[in-house]
Amino acid sequence: MKKYKVTLTAEERKSLQELIATGKAASKKLLHARILLKADASLQGPAWMDARIADAFEVSTRTVERLRERFVEQGLEAALGRKKQDRPSRERLLDGQAEARLIALACSTPPPGRARWTLRLLADRLVQLDIVDTVSTETVRRTLKKTNSSPG
Repeated sequence: MKKYKVTLTAEERKSLQELIATGKAASKKLLHARILLKADASLQGPAWMDARIADAFEVSTRTVERLRERFVEQGLEAALGRKKQDRPSRERLLDGQAEARLIALACSTPPPGRARWTLRLLADRLVQLDIVDTVSTETVRRTLKKTNSSPG
């Protein structure tokens, strides 16, 4: 017997069917909606076995099991969406304080002999000031692009 039994309400079933009918969602979300409809053990649901669902949608049985579990424990929205990461795969190199220092630096007057700050100059200056140990010009570019400030 399954530990996590998917039982959709009429409203949940209708919203999943509408989601699939429109087809205007991420493919993973649509796939999860289809899986939940086939796993539904209510009176209207087909209550397919995990192996049959996995074969029909070309996923592993473990994927179906995890989806059932997430639906039962966290609800429909959590089952349709992607699982949140426990921790980010990579820590941010520039935190809020370092970003503020970078923006202030970019808005300040450039070094002597230079007309403006370049990304390389900004990255090198962040390292010189011991704000960060190392930083790429791409990180500097992305950080400055996020802000609406204009050095001009």
